[in-house]
Amino acid sequence: MYSEKVMDHFNHPRNVGEIEDPSGVGTVGNAKCGDIMRMYLDIDDNGIIQEAKFKTFGCGAAIATSSMATELVKGKTVQEALEVTNKAVMEALDGLPPVKVHCSLLAEEAIHAALWDYAKKNGIVIEGLKEPVSDIEERVDAE
Repeated sequence: MYSEKVMDHFNHPRNVGEIEDPSGVGTVGNAKCGDIMRMYLDIDDNGIIQEAKFKTFGCGAAIATSSMATELVKGKTVQEALEVTNKAVMEALDGLPPVKVHCSLLAEEAIHAALWDYAKKNGIVIEGLKEPVSDIEERVDAE
């Protein structure tokens, strides 16, 4: 049912925790499944993500997608991180069962929410970034 990579990131999640005084933090959730994901980003003066951490309350797939999402954005520019999609997270994990796709959507939305917070704190506009929605049920239903 789950790939070896999903199980590895669930059993040995990377980047768990909080960043003290983060550049941006984003919290997203899905009322249907109860998953809540919070992502912290530390972004340097050049717009490079130096550190990414997460705290997730949810199923194994939610933890695995959070873990992989932090791995995918570290070392990237803000613009490159914005381009990390739920599909990229799923591909990096060698896929997810259809009923767990919403977890990868949460990971994408957590990245965007943290980037939005960073942009707001710094009075900047990140090309292509939209204000995050409080719940992504509409996107899950659209998939």
